[in-house]
Amino acid sequence: MTVIESDSEGKPLTGYTIRQAWVASENGYDAVDVRIENGRITAIAPQLDPVGTVVDGRDKLLLPGFVNAHTHSSELWQRGMIPPYPLELWLAKLYDFTPADAEQVYLSAIGTAVETLLSGGTTVVDHLTIMPGQELETIGAAVKGYREAGIRAFVGPLIQDQSLPSSIPSGGQPSAYEPYARTTQETLDLMAEAIAQFHRPDEGIYIMMAPTGPQLCSDELFAGCNELSDRHALCRHAHLLESKAQQLLAEEQYGCTAVEYLKRLDFLSPRTSLAHCVWLNESDTQLLAVTKSTVVHNPLSNLRLGSGIAPILKYRQAGVNVAIGCDGSASNDSQDLLEAIKIGSILHNVTDFEYRNWISPRQAVKMAALGGATGLGMQDEIGSLEVGKQADLVLYDLTSLSLLPRTDPIGLLVLGRPVQVVSSAWVAGRQVIADGNLTTVDVNHLRQELFARSQWEFDHDSPTLEALETRYRRVMGLGE
Repeated sequence: MTVIESDSEGKPLTGYTIRQAWVASENGYDAVDVRIENGRITAIAPQLDPVGTVVDGRDKLLLPGFVNAHTHSSELWQRGMIPPYPLELWLAKLYDFTPADAEQVYLSAIGTAVETLLSGGTTVVDHLTIMPGQELETIGAAVKGYREAGIRAFVGPLIQDQSLPSSIPSGGQPSAYEPYARTTQETLDLMAEAIAQFHRPDEGIYIMMAPTGPQLCSDELFAGCNELSDRHALCRHAHLLESKAQQLLAEEQYGCTAVEYLKRLDFLSPRTSLAHCVWLNESDTQLLAVTKSTVVHNPLSNLRLGSGIAPILKYRQAGVNVAIGCDGSASNDSQDLLEAIKIGSILHNVTDFEYRNWISPRQAVKMAALGGATGLGMQDEIGSLEVGKQADLVLYDLTSLSLLPRTDPIGLLVLGRPVQVVSSAWVAGRQVIADGNLTTVDVNHLRQELFARSQWEFDHDSPTLEALETRYRRVMGLGE
């Protein structure tokens, strides 16, 4: 992959002054100058003396960078390929066709980063599928891709210690499963080594403790994740109650809800983010609020897989922090954050007739930026346009056809269908997009690589799906 080491004009990546950009104010919008020095915002004012490279912000909207708070980068190789299935059967299909080498993982990380950046995201949370026997190589390949793309990346190797069939309720019938490929201790040892090799917060790369979810992880694995998380001050991340089947499994196995189960395991905390959270009750919601855990809303994959509509309005009313994620490219099948933000806000207008509870465009971008930062314990560093914070910023071109005619800039961005509207972006003060183009990655070369390393594929047989479908249909009451 061709990596570009300087900005579009070959200048050193130092300070910047953004001149006369529109920023949201309490009563509308103000035109301001923003100064970036040593990776941080050092001044915001109507007029500033320029420092470093001057960027024309006229007729542009400046927002904090969004957080793509849950995805699986390596699914890029299966996107558009898996037909409509519910989560458990979709997973069975996915498991049979995963990336085979580290180069694919590297390219999919770069592709995920590029699509996230070009849709306003400056941070990505990658619940990374790791290849058996090549676990550290997988993590290293993804880290390399994110580092080269220049995005802030939280990499959570997707770990489990139970086999896939155990995630489907038994329906009261005894079931025996093959042991998982790695023991619990081997998995924890792997994570300890991954932390030692790749956790580099000062370089914008963070390792997370990211068990798949309670449906595939033992108490011992969660306990080990908690210990490593506490020892190294790492974020925690997991899937939670994405599907109706997972709700049934929790009732069957724990004698309580999955949220209560995670609370007993001490997994919930202010630095814990939980993807999906579709099938929660009011008591579960209160537990998340009290523990200050974050819900990551993935509206597109929840619709794609028929998982349901997460009660986001109820979470917000209860004081639960909410972030937005694209989810993986085989369940979405995109990494367009603006699309996820739009669907993730207007979808809930059909769940509550009280329109005063609906999510406004300004609230939506705050969820995607500050909500995402809060879920990572980064709310004091990124997520809002404030002096002293790291400069994770995005400029949107308001003269783009899809953002015209001129009405409300944030309303246009969230409620419209913005196309190629990111003009500039910075991550920790480094300009990674200039004049609409990546400064860090040769996107044309990336396109050629992805095209050359893939082929047209259509639906094909999946032994894992065939082995699980009959049981799934039985326990879900779907008949033969």
